Amino acid sequence: MAIESLPALSSILSNIHSEQTEIEIEETGERIKIPARALVFLGDILKAMGEGKPVSIVPMATEVTTQKAAEILGCSRPYLVKLLEEGAIEFIKVGKHRRIKFEDVVAYREKMKVQQKNNIIDIMGADEEVGLYDS
Repeated sequence: MAIESLPALSSILSNIHSEQTEIEIEETGERIKIPARALVFLGDILKAMGEGKPVSIVPMATEVTTQKAAEILGCSRPYLVKLLEEGAIEFIKVGKHRRIKFEDVVAYREKMKVQQKNNIIDIMGADEEVGLYDS
């Protein structure tokens, strides 16, 4: 259903030029005013669902536990704690517990993706220089 809905929504979005839109729920006939950005976000959700990707909605100001941050980064909790203690990611302490801003975790993940991509390019370049990799 998500795959079928996305093209129609994308077409509609290209014709919306105001910040506020109004949608109608066909089953009830109710009309609801929502920000246009919410429809764009709905398009992103439909696209991810259509690709079989899990979707999670988290407010950006949310603080997460070390366990949740480790899950987001795909690493162990002890490794994440090491990153926190080294200052790689900012955190606050609430009692004895560490809390990390969700947006800081996502920013670190994106930074690591860029670094990984650059490392791969460097390795490929080195392999080409010694003749191990044919371009």
